[in-house]
Amino acid sequence: MGYFRSLGSKIDALNELWRKSDRWLIMMNADPDALASAQALRRIMARKVAAVDCAQVNEISRPDNLTMIKTLRIPTQRLTPNLAAQYDHFALVDSQPHHHPAFKDYAFSLIIDHHPLVPENPVEAEFQDIQPGYGATSTMLTEYLHRLKIRPGELLATALLYGIKTDTQSFERQFSDIDVRAFRYLSKFGNLNLLRKISRSEFRLDWLKYFSLAFRKLRVNGHCLHVFMGRLDSPDILVILGDFFLRLYGISWTVTCGVCDDTLVLIFRGDGLHRDMGKLANKLFGDVGSAGGHATMARAEVPLANIGENDPEDFVWQRLRSAKRAVAKPTPSTS
Repeated sequence: MGYFRSLGSKIDALNELWRKSDRWLIMMNADPDALASAQALRRIMARKVAAVDCAQVNEISRPDNLTMIKTLRIPTQRLTPNLAAQYDHFALVDSQPHHHPAFKDYAFSLIIDHHPLVPENPVEAEFQDIQPGYGATSTMLTEYLHRLKIRPGELLATALLYGIKTDTQSFERQFSDIDVRAFRYLSKFGNLNLLRKISRSEFRLDWLKYFSLAFRKLRVNGHCLHVFMGRLDSPDILVILGDFFLRLYGISWTVTCGVCDDTLVLIFRGDGLHRDMGKLANKLFGDVGSAGGHATMARAEVPLANIGENDPEDFVWQRLRSAKRAVAKPTPSTS
């Protein structure tokens, strides 16, 4: 058994996809895994097509993401229709088209992702590689680099290391042997001092006020902790709070939510033992917005127009209460 997948047929399919005259845009919903994966795919495509660039559908404001982009020199820009019009083909990494409303406007020629497949939202692309058993898409791109005999430079290797580290939560969330192999392989080329610098750039001073607000507004319902934060400038604080509150004794899953612009954003975090967060998010909010993710981490985004005259906080609370009745554990302690 080889160190990585052989990828023989995948490599052949990729080589048939590239044309020297084509211009490619790699899209993502930017987080460390997506940023690293996009940078790796860009490196692979660099000499095979006329142009290849990266664009994200979300605003990047988390300090670790900004530090990663600056320190590791990852070129990306906000996706706009005018930008997309300059390219012939589109690739998608670390996502599937149904994961974000902005992706639905594009026909993707290439998709590489590690999130679970959803039967009602089939993935369509000329080339696709979906590996739900992998802990990170960065692992998949590391395989491609290795099989194509492309040695990752220090900055790219560090980005991929951070992508694997964050999506597996330092190998505390779902991961496979291949993720460990990829991390070990990349460690030969990456800069661990840069990796530590990025990892420690997690909070901003002005975010401390949100912790104070969250402590006052949190609700505990059995093993679930739910916080509705009201209107926020950025949904990134919801991720920070969700991860933080999951560390509380007796809490098995958390839902942190708030309103950003005209969208209700919900972040799901779970211990992986009691409920599948991706399935739960889709069950509760897939009918009114985009929703999905992994067993331990998921996200839902619901346009406020889709909930009518309902108060966003009441709307969320009622759906969470229905979830407790519908999918509670079959033990007396959670009934």
